[in-house]
Amino acid sequence: MPASTSAANTLLLGLIGQSIQGSRSPQLHEEEARQLGLRCLYQLHDLPLDTGTAELDTLLTAMQTVGYAGCNITHPFKQTVLACLDSLSDDAAAIGAVNTVQLRDGKHIGHNTDWWGFAQSFQQQWPQARLDKVVQLGAGGAGAAVAHAILTLGAQRLALHDADPARASALAARLNQRFGDGRVVVTDDVAGELASADGLIQATPIGMQGHPGLPLPVEWLHPALWVADVIYFPRETALLKAAKALGCATMNGGGMVVYQAAGAFRLFSGLNPDAQRMARHFASLSDCS
Repeated sequence: MPASTSAANTLLLGLIGQSIQGSRSPQLHEEEARQLGLRCLYQLHDLPLDTGTAELDTLLTAMQTVGYAGCNITHPFKQTVLACLDSLSDDAAAIGAVNTVQLRDGKHIGHNTDWWGFAQSFQQQWPQARLDKVVQLGAGGAGAAVAHAILTLGAQRLALHDADPARASALAARLNQRFGDGRVVVTDDVAGELASADGLIQATPIGMQGHPGLPLPVEWLHPALWVADVIYFPRETALLKAAKALGCATMNGGGMVVYQAAGAFRLFSGLNPDAQRMARHFASLSDCS
């Protein structure tokens, strides 16, 4: 059965994040609901960067009071929100970050569909990609999810870098406990690691709308790398543009956002969305960046 709706067969959902006006989540959820015969209203809750746990908890409680079935969580609150939740799915607990919150039976239940979204997108685009050695930038909420995904897909060694070394070390320890000692190392020598790497995952906000620029010098890249960026707005970041010019295979975050949305929609509604239909709809949306 579908999750609780606000009224008159309407599914009320939202997104909590910072600088999210370019999000495609409202269109993805509302159109898929329409295709399934359900009305959906998906609202953006754009919060200040310094929003704390207390404010997030108040917002989630207010959402539940007015009839929200759930909400998505994006940068920079995927880890901050953990303290507001009554329970976590196994995946969310293992990853240490949440992008989907069910509001059900008076409870706030945290899930992570980001990792599955990245894994599905990666496998579809690069089923034969080499995964002996991967370098990843970013150990925040999105970084935790995609690191979990790439290790699940079989990466043998993941070199992790973050502007906050303590955050990178904490994530590495958690991943090594789950996937085996030595699978993840923390590095400050990104250039050295990339020289012999198969691929690069970019999981920081650098390059997205409102955070322009490159996360590393272009000269550190080489044509043998595949380069995956979790950002989808814009669809081609400065990093992907530079990597493509060098001959690298590239992937943006569009597939990840579609598949994570499909997973979230299933949790919110109790219905089975058509991920391929959602992907076609996403591709039809204009890139306004």
